[in-house]
Amino acid sequence: MTKFIYFEDLSVGQRFHSASVEMTAEEIIRFARDNDPQFFHVDEEAARDSVFGELVASGWQTAALTVRLILESAEAPFAGGVVGADVHVSWKQPVRPGDRLRIESEITKMVAPRSRPDRGFVTFLTTTFNQDDAPVQTMQSTIVVFRDPARGG
Repeated sequence: MTKFIYFEDLSVGQRFHSASVEMTAEEIIRFARDNDPQFFHVDEEAARDSVFGELVASGWQTAALTVRLILESAEAPFAGGVVGADVHVSWKQPVRPGDRLRIESEITKMVAPRSRPDRGFVTFLTTTFNQDDAPVQTMQSTIVVFRDPARGG
């Protein structure tokens, strides 16, 4: 039987840490071609004449990877999946080919509304770091987390 994470399993101050993953030029170009086809994301030569001076990942790719790392850092899947309710993203510095990214995330707020007794809202502050432990992105996100019916949720 699959174990799931429910609202009752979480607490303010709880932290999550991920393994690191390497960003390759091929992955950066592939993502950008499909989602953010700006020249500094899709063309290594043209990117040399950009403000970045080289190929860089789309911030949206960094954000998507951050979500994946959050999910992978959890001990089990969230019951009902991860349903976003609000997000604020700040990009601190570009992500380049060869960068190794990892996340540190902390639960900063939990709300269990009486009007929706089957769910709660959990706010995470997540920082994505590169291999030099420099922040490349911060994300404050609030997700819907379902309550455990077996525990009265």
